[in-house]
Amino acid sequence: MARKKSKAETEFVLFDVLYEDGSRSSNRRVPGSELGGLDGDEPARRIIEEQDAKIGEMSGNPRPRIKSISRTPTR
Repeated sequence: MARKKSKAETEFVLFDVLYEDGSRSSNRRVPGSELGGLDGDEPARRIIEEQDAKIGEMSGNPRPRIKSISRTPTR
């Protein structure tokens, strides 16, 4: 019988990202284990910036600077 992954291993928080050029990226995944504590959601910005740098490097088109991030509303 297959072992199920624990919820802590697969828990992600979704964020909407607004860039300085007016573009938007929705449902960006950030590990829930990286958030909380005294910094709140601030580590999410760093993680998303790292993701953007990797995406820009792979595509050859750098991503614009992040203007703001917010948690995606739950449905």
